[in-house]
Amino acid sequence: MKKIMIGIGLILLVAIGAFFGPKLYASMTQKSVGSEAVKTKIVDEDHALATFAGGCFWCMEPPFEKLDGVYSVISGYTGGEEKNPTYDEVSSKQTGHVEAVQIEYDPDVITYEQLLEVFWRQIDPTDAGGQFVDRGPQYVSGIFYHDKAQMKTAQQSKKELADSARFKGEIVTEIQPAKTFYKAEEYHQDYYKKNKLSYKFYRSNSGRDDFLDEAWGDDRHIKLQTNSLYPSFTDEELKDKLTDIQYKVTQEEATEEAFKNEYWDNEKEGIYVDVVSGEPLFSSKDKYKSGTGWPSFTKPLVEDNVVEVEDRTLFMARTEVRSKHADSHLGHVFEDGPKPTGLRYCLNSAALRFVPKDELEEQGYGEFVSQFGTKEEGAL
Repeated sequence: MKKIMIGIGLILLVAIGAFFGPKLYASMTQKSVGSEAVKTKIVDEDHALATFAGGCFWCMEPPFEKLDGVYSVISGYTGGEEKNPTYDEVSSKQTGHVEAVQIEYDPDVITYEQLLEVFWRQIDPTDAGGQFVDRGPQYVSGIFYHDKAQMKTAQQSKKELADSARFKGEIVTEIQPAKTFYKAEEYHQDYYKKNKLSYKFYRSNSGRDDFLDEAWGDDRHIKLQTNSLYPSFTDEELKDKLTDIQYKVTQEEATEEAFKNEYWDNEKEGIYVDVVSGEPLFSSKDKYKSGTGWPSFTKPLVEDNVVEVEDRTLFMARTEVRSKHADSHLGHVFEDGPKPTGLRYCLNSAALRFVPKDELEEQGYGEFVSQFGTKEEGAL
Protein backbone atom coordinates (compact mmCIF):
# COMPACT_ATOMS: atom_id res chain seq x y z
CA MET A 1 0.00 0.00 0.00
CA LYS A 2 2.84 2.38 0.83
CA LYS A 3 4.37 1.88 -2.63
CA ILE A 4 0.98 2.49 -4.21
CA MET A 5 0.55 5.74 -2.28
CA ILE A 6 4.03 6.91 -3.31
CA GLY A 7 3.22 6.15 -6.93
CA ILE A 8 -0.04 8.08 -6.69
CA GLY A 9 1.85 10.97 -5.10
CA LEU A 10 4.33 11.12 -7.96
CA ILE A 11 1.51 11.11 -10.50
CA LEU A 12 -0.19 13.96 -8.63
CA LEU A 13 3.03 15.97 -8.59
CA VAL A 14 3.38 15.61 -12.36
CA ALA A 15 -0.29 16.49 -12.86
CA ILE A 16 -0.01 19.59 -10.67
CA GLY A 17 3.12 20.67 -12.55
CA ALA A 18 1.37 20.25 -15.89
CA PHE A 19 -1.74 22.10 -14.69
CA PHE A 20 -0.01 25.13 -13.22
CA GLY A 21 2.82 25.22 -15.75
CA PRO A 22 6.41 24.30 -14.92
CA LYS A 23 7.52 27.83 -14.16
CA LEU A 24 4.83 28.57 -11.60
CA TYR A 25 5.15 25.08 -10.18
CA ALA A 26 8.89 25.55 -9.71
CA SER A 27 8.31 28.70 -7.68
CA MET A 28 5.69 26.89 -5.59
CA THR A 29 7.97 23.98 -4.72
CA GLN A 30 11.25 25.86 -4.19
CA LYS A 31 12.18 28.35 -1.50
CA SER A 32 12.60 31.79 -3.04
CA VAL A 33 15.55 33.59 -1.49
CA GLY A 34 17.18 36.89 -2.23
CA SER A 35 19.20 37.00 -5.44
CA GLU A 36 22.92 37.73 -5.55
CA ALA A 37 24.50 40.72 -7.29
CA VAL A 38 27.22 39.75 -9.78
CA LYS A 39 29.76 41.70 -11.79
CA THR A 40 28.50 43.93 -14.59
CA LYS A 41 31.81 45.29 -15.85
CA ILE A 42 33.96 43.78 -18.57
CA VAL A 43 36.74 41.86 -16.85
CA ASP A 44 39.72 41.85 -19.22
CA GLU A 45 40.61 41.37 -22.87
CA ASP A 46 39.80 37.64 -22.68
CA HIS A 47 36.52 38.01 -20.75
CA ALA A 48 33.64 40.25 -21.82
CA LEU A 49 30.01 40.46 -20.70
CA ALA A 50 26.76 40.67 -22.64
CA THR A 51 23.30 41.00 -21.08
CA PHE A 52 20.04 40.20 -22.87
CA ALA A 53 16.38 39.93 -21.85
CA GLY A 54 14.12 37.74 -23.93
CA GLY A 55 11.26 36.59 -21.75
CA CYS A 56 11.68 33.39 -19.77
CA PHE A 57 15.35 33.06 -18.88
CA TRP A 58 15.01 29.28 -18.96
CA CYS A 59 14.67 29.55 -22.74
CA MET A 60 17.46 32.09 -23.17
CA GLU A 61 20.24 30.03 -21.57
CA PRO A 62 20.48 27.06 -24.01
CA PRO A 63 21.23 28.89 -27.29
CA PHE A 64 24.11 30.86 -25.75
CA GLU A 65 25.61 28.10 -23.60
CA LYS A 66 26.19 25.99 -26.72
CA LEU A 67 28.27 28.65 -28.47
CA ASP A 68 32.03 28.38 -28.87
CA GLY A 69 33.76 31.09 -26.86
CA VAL A 70 31.08 31.36 -24.17
CA TYR A 71 32.38 30.74 -20.66
CA SER A 72 29.08 30.91 -18.78
CA VAL A 73 25.45 32.01 -18.96
CA ILE A 74 23.67 33.14 -15.78
CA SER A 75 19.92 33.58 -15.36
CA GLY A 76 18.93 36.60 -13.30
CA TYR A 77 17.17 39.91 -12.89
CA THR A 78 18.21 43.38 -14.01
CA GLY A 79 16.88 46.76 -15.05
CA GLY A 80 15.23 47.74 -11.77
CA GLU A 81 16.32 49.49 -8.59
CA GLU A 82 15.25 47.00 -5.95
CA LYS A 83 18.23 45.19 -4.41
CA ASN A 84 18.46 41.39 -4.25
CA PRO A 85 14.97 40.72 -5.63
CA THR A 86 13.45 37.24 -5.42
CA TYR A 87 11.62 35.48 -8.23
CA ASP A 88 8.33 35.99 -6.41
CA GLU A 89 8.97 39.72 -6.06
CA VAL A 90 9.92 40.17 -9.72
CA SER A 91 6.81 38.21 -10.72
CA SER A 92 4.28 39.88 -8.45
CA LYS A 93 5.57 43.42 -7.85
CA GLN A 94 6.48 46.32 -10.11
CA THR A 95 10.20 46.08 -9.34
CA GLY A 96 11.33 47.32 -12.74
CA HIS A 97 13.45 44.18 -13.13
CA VAL A 98 13.20 41.83 -16.09
CA GLU A 99 14.25 38.23 -16.43
CA ALA A 100 17.57 38.26 -18.27
CA VAL A 101 20.74 36.31 -18.94
CA GLN A 102 24.28 37.55 -18.46
CA ILE A 103 26.86 35.97 -20.76
CA GLU A 104 30.58 35.87 -20.09
CA TYR A 105 32.50 35.23 -23.30
CA ASP A 106 35.86 35.43 -25.05
CA PRO A 107 35.70 38.25 -27.63
CA ASP A 108 38.67 36.71 -29.45
CA VAL A 109 36.55 33.63 -30.20
CA ILE A 110 33.03 35.03 -30.60
CA THR A 111 32.06 38.66 -31.22
CA TYR A 112 29.32 40.78 -29.70
CA GLU A 113 27.79 41.07 -33.18
CA GLN A 114 27.50 37.30 -33.33
CA LEU A 115 25.86 37.16 -29.91
CA LEU A 116 23.30 39.70 -31.16
CA GLU A 117 22.61 37.51 -34.20
CA VAL A 118 21.72 34.68 -31.85
CA PHE A 119 19.71 36.97 -29.54
CA TRP A 120 17.35 38.22 -32.26
CA ARG A 121 16.60 34.63 -33.23
CA GLN A 122 15.23 33.86 -29.75
CA ILE A 123 12.60 36.57 -29.32
CA ASP A 124 9.64 38.45 -30.75
CA PRO A 125 11.10 41.99 -30.94
CA THR A 126 7.69 43.52 -31.74
CA ASP A 127 5.97 42.43 -28.52
CA ALA A 128 5.91 45.18 -25.90
CA GLY A 129 3.80 43.20 -23.43
CA GLY A 130 6.02 40.22 -22.80
CA GLN A 131 7.26 37.23 -24.73
CA PHE A 132 4.98 34.50 -26.06
CA VAL A 133 2.96 32.81 -23.29
CA ASP A 134 4.63 34.94 -20.57
CA ARG A 135 2.95 38.29 -20.11
CA GLY A 136 4.01 41.24 -17.97
CA PRO A 137 6.79 43.84 -17.72
CA GLN A 138 9.24 41.31 -16.27
CA TYR A 139 9.15 39.40 -19.57
CA VAL A 140 9.81 42.17 -22.11
CA SER A 141 12.86 41.93 -24.35
CA GLY A 142 15.90 44.16 -23.96
CA ILE A 143 19.59 44.66 -24.63
CA PHE A 144 21.76 46.00 -21.80
CA TYR A 145 25.07 47.31 -23.10
CA HIS A 146 28.28 47.40 -21.05
CA ASP A 147 30.19 50.05 -23.00
CA LYS A 148 29.76 52.49 -25.88
CA ALA A 149 31.02 50.00 -28.43
CA GLN A 150 28.28 47.53 -27.44
CA MET A 151 25.71 50.34 -27.51
CA LYS A 152 26.60 51.32 -31.09
CA THR A 153 26.74 47.71 -32.22
CA ALA A 154 23.34 46.96 -30.68
CA GLN A 155 21.76 50.06 -32.22
CA GLN A 156 23.12 49.16 -35.66
CA SER A 157 21.93 45.58 -35.29
CA LYS A 158 18.43 46.74 -34.34
CA LYS A 159 18.31 49.12 -37.30
CA GLU A 160 19.35 46.37 -39.71
CA LEU A 161 16.64 44.10 -38.35
CA ALA A 162 14.02 46.84 -38.74
CA ASP A 163 15.19 47.59 -42.30
CA SER A 164 14.93 43.92 -43.22
CA ALA A 165 11.15 43.99 -42.68
CA ARG A 166 11.36 40.43 -41.39
CA PHE A 167 8.83 41.18 -38.66
CA LYS A 168 5.46 42.85 -39.00
CA GLY A 169 5.32 45.84 -36.71
CA GLU A 170 7.82 48.08 -34.96
CA ILE A 171 10.92 46.66 -33.30
CA VAL A 172 10.30 47.64 -29.67
CA THR A 173 13.23 45.88 -27.96
CA GLU A 174 14.88 48.54 -25.79
CA ILE A 175 18.61 49.20 -25.71
CA GLN A 176 19.82 50.64 -22.40
CA PRO A 177 22.88 50.77 -20.12
CA ALA A 178 23.59 47.71 -18.02
CA LYS A 179 22.56 47.97 -14.37
CA THR A 180 23.33 45.70 -11.46
CA PHE A 181 22.66 42.12 -12.46
CA TYR A 182 21.25 39.81 -9.79
CA LYS A 183 21.79 36.08 -10.17
CA ALA A 184 18.47 34.25 -9.83
CA GLU A 185 17.82 31.45 -7.37
CA GLU A 186 19.86 28.32 -7.98
CA TYR A 187 16.92 26.22 -9.14
CA HIS A 188 16.56 28.56 -12.14
CA GLN A 189 20.16 28.05 -13.27
CA ASP A 190 20.47 25.53 -16.15
CA TYR A 191 16.83 24.60 -15.60
CA TYR A 192 16.65 23.04 -19.05
CA LYS A 193 19.37 20.58 -18.07
CA LYS A 194 18.27 19.82 -14.51
CA ASN A 195 14.56 19.43 -15.25
CA LYS A 196 14.40 18.22 -18.84
CA LEU A 197 10.81 16.95 -18.84
CA SER A 198 9.18 20.02 -17.32
CA TYR A 199 11.33 22.34 -19.44
CA LYS A 200 10.32 20.54 -22.64
CA PHE A 201 6.67 20.73 -21.58
CA TYR A 202 6.97 24.45 -20.91
CA ARG A 203 8.92 25.21 -24.08
CA SER A 204 6.66 23.22 -26.40
CA ASN A 205 3.58 24.99 -25.02
CA SER A 206 5.03 28.50 -24.88
CA GLY A 207 4.60 29.26 -28.59
CA ARG A 208 8.21 30.43 -28.88
CA ASP A 209 9.46 27.81 -31.32
CA ASP A 210 6.42 28.02 -33.60
CA PHE A 211 6.80 31.78 -33.87
CA LEU A 212 10.54 31.72 -34.49
CA ASP A 213 10.32 28.95 -37.09
CA GLU A 214 7.75 30.99 -38.99
CA ALA A 215 9.68 34.26 -38.66
CA TRP A 216 13.15 32.97 -39.53
CA GLY A 217 12.65 29.73 -41.43
CA ASP A 218 15.96 28.19 -42.50
CA ASP A 219 17.84 31.21 -41.09
CA ARG A 220 16.80 30.52 -37.52
CA HIS A 221 19.62 28.11 -36.68
CA ILE A 222 22.66 29.94 -38.01
CA LYS A 223 26.15 28.49 -37.91
CA LEU A 224 28.57 31.04 -36.50
CA GLN A 225 32.14 31.10 -37.74
CA THR A 226 34.13 31.53 -34.54
CA ASN A 227 37.82 31.29 -33.74
CA SER A 228 37.36 28.23 -31.55
CA LEU A 229 39.74 25.25 -31.58
CA TYR A 230 36.70 23.00 -31.79
CA PRO A 231 34.18 23.01 -34.65
CA SER A 232 30.45 23.48 -34.12
CA PHE A 233 27.65 22.05 -36.23
CA THR A 234 24.01 22.73 -36.99
CA ASP A 235 21.46 20.09 -36.09
CA GLU A 236 21.16 19.01 -39.71
CA GLU A 237 24.94 18.70 -40.00
CA LEU A 238 25.02 16.56 -36.86
CA LYS A 239 22.41 14.21 -38.27
CA ASP A 240 24.62 13.72 -41.33
CA LYS A 241 27.86 13.45 -39.34
CA LEU A 242 26.72 11.06 -36.59
CA THR A 243 25.23 7.57 -36.58
CA ASP A 244 21.71 7.18 -35.21
CA ILE A 245 22.91 6.03 -31.79
CA GLN A 246 25.59 8.75 -31.61
CA TYR A 247 22.96 11.41 -32.34
CA LYS A 248 20.45 9.98 -29.86
CA VAL A 249 23.05 9.80 -27.08
CA THR A 250 24.81 13.15 -27.57
CA GLN A 251 21.80 15.26 -28.60
CA GLU A 252 18.81 13.53 -27.00
CA GLU A 253 20.41 12.14 -23.79
CA ALA A 254 19.73 8.51 -24.71
CA THR A 255 21.63 5.63 -23.11
CA GLU A 256 23.15 2.85 -25.20
CA GLU A 257 22.88 -0.82 -24.29
CA ALA A 258 25.29 -2.16 -21.68
CA PHE A 259 27.97 -4.65 -22.78
CA LYS A 260 27.00 -4.01 -26.42
CA ASN A 261 28.88 -0.79 -27.07
CA GLU A 262 32.25 -0.09 -28.63
CA TYR A 263 34.51 0.79 -25.73
CA TRP A 264 33.18 -0.91 -22.58
CA ASP A 265 35.96 -3.53 -22.75
CA ASN A 266 38.56 -1.57 -24.74
CA GLU A 267 41.99 -2.18 -23.16
CA LYS A 268 44.14 -0.21 -25.57
CA GLU A 269 46.15 2.82 -24.44
CA GLY A 270 45.09 6.24 -25.63
CA ILE A 271 42.57 8.99 -24.99
CA TYR A 272 38.84 9.41 -25.51
CA VAL A 273 37.60 12.57 -27.21
CA ASP A 274 34.15 14.00 -27.89
CA VAL A 275 32.68 12.35 -30.98
CA VAL A 276 31.26 15.71 -32.15
CA SER A 277 33.99 18.26 -31.47
CA GLY A 278 37.08 16.18 -30.79
CA GLU A 279 37.80 17.89 -27.46
CA PRO A 280 39.89 15.59 -25.20
CA LEU A 281 37.86 14.14 -22.32
CA PHE A 282 39.27 10.99 -20.67
CA SER A 283 42.38 8.80 -20.69
CA SER A 284 42.80 5.02 -20.75
CA LYS A 285 45.11 5.46 -17.75
CA ASP A 286 42.03 6.36 -15.67
CA LYS A 287 39.76 3.68 -17.17
CA TYR A 288 38.81 0.66 -15.07
CA LYS A 289 36.52 -2.37 -15.09
CA SER A 290 33.36 -1.29 -13.30
CA GLY A 291 31.27 -4.31 -14.26
CA THR A 292 28.48 -2.05 -15.54
CA GLY A 293 28.96 -2.70 -19.24
CA TRP A 294 29.86 0.91 -20.05
CA PRO A 295 33.31 2.55 -20.21
CA SER A 296 34.11 3.90 -16.75
CA PHE A 297 36.77 6.35 -15.59
CA THR A 298 37.95 7.69 -12.24
CA LYS A 299 38.59 11.24 -13.46
CA PRO A 300 38.61 13.46 -16.58
CA LEU A 301 41.73 13.97 -18.66
CA VAL A 302 40.95 17.69 -19.08
CA GLU A 303 38.67 18.88 -16.29
CA ASP A 304 37.65 22.08 -18.07
CA ASN A 305 36.20 20.05 -20.94
CA VAL A 306 33.87 18.03 -18.69
CA VAL A 307 30.80 19.76 -17.26
CA GLU A 308 28.68 18.29 -14.47
CA VAL A 309 24.98 19.16 -14.33
CA GLU A 310 22.25 18.17 -11.88
CA ASP A 311 19.80 15.79 -13.57
CA ARG A 312 16.35 15.30 -12.04
CA THR A 313 14.72 13.28 -14.79
CA LEU A 314 13.10 9.92 -14.01
CA PHE A 315 12.20 11.23 -10.51
CA MET A 316 15.74 10.84 -9.19
CA ALA A 317 18.69 13.14 -8.58
CA ARG A 318 21.79 12.28 -10.60
CA THR A 319 24.80 14.17 -11.91
CA GLU A 320 24.92 14.31 -15.69
CA VAL A 321 28.24 14.66 -17.51
CA ARG A 322 28.45 16.81 -20.67
CA SER A 323 31.28 18.09 -22.83
CA LYS A 324 32.06 21.80 -22.54
CA HIS A 325 32.42 22.85 -26.17
CA ALA A 326 30.06 20.51 -28.04
CA ASP A 327 27.60 20.26 -25.12
CA SER A 328 27.27 16.54 -25.86
CA HIS A 329 25.56 14.30 -23.34
CA LEU A 330 28.26 11.84 -22.23
CA GLY A 331 26.73 9.93 -19.31
CA HIS A 332 26.66 10.34 -15.51
CA VAL A 333 29.11 10.40 -12.63
CA PHE A 334 28.59 8.43 -9.40
CA GLU A 335 30.38 8.32 -6.05
CA ASP A 336 30.98 4.57 -5.99
CA GLY A 337 34.29 4.39 -7.86
CA PRO A 338 37.72 3.18 -6.74
CA LYS A 339 40.52 5.18 -5.17
CA PRO A 340 42.01 7.72 -5.47
CA THR A 341 38.94 9.74 -6.49
CA GLY A 342 36.10 7.47 -5.42
CA LEU A 343 34.27 8.52 -8.60
CA ARG A 344 32.84 6.53 -11.49
CA TYR A 345 32.34 8.46 -14.70
CA CYS A 346 29.97 6.07 -16.46
CA LEU A 347 29.89 7.07 -20.12
CA ASN A 348 28.30 6.10 -23.41
CA SER A 349 30.74 4.79 -26.03
CA ALA A 350 28.59 6.49 -28.67
CA ALA A 351 29.58 9.90 -27.28
CA LEU A 352 33.28 9.12 -27.57
CA ARG A 353 35.99 8.56 -30.16
CA PHE A 354 39.12 6.66 -29.16
CA VAL A 355 42.54 7.92 -30.25
CA PRO A 356 45.29 5.28 -29.78
CA LYS A 357 48.50 6.50 -28.13
CA ASP A 358 50.50 5.85 -31.33
CA GLU A 359 48.22 8.27 -33.25
CA LEU A 360 48.08 11.11 -30.73
CA GLU A 361 50.73 13.24 -32.43
CA GLU A 362 49.30 12.60 -35.89
CA GLN A 363 45.75 13.54 -34.85
CA GLY A 364 46.75 16.75 -33.03
CA TYR A 365 46.86 15.48 -29.45
CA GLY A 366 50.65 15.49 -29.06
CA GLU A 367 50.48 17.17 -25.64
CA PHE A 368 49.22 13.89 -24.15
CA VAL A 369 51.91 11.58 -25.57
CA SER A 370 54.12 11.89 -22.48
CA GLN A 371 51.37 10.41 -20.28
CA PHE A 372 51.89 6.98 -21.76
CA GLY A 373 55.52 6.37 -20.82
CA THR A 374 54.38 3.86 -18.21
CA LYS A 375 51.07 2.23 -17.49
CA GLU A 376 49.66 2.62 -14.02
CA GLU A 377 48.58 -0.52 -12.19
CA GLY A 378 44.88 -1.19 -12.71
CA ALA A 379 44.49 1.05 -15.76
CA LEU A 380 43.07 -0.40 -18.95
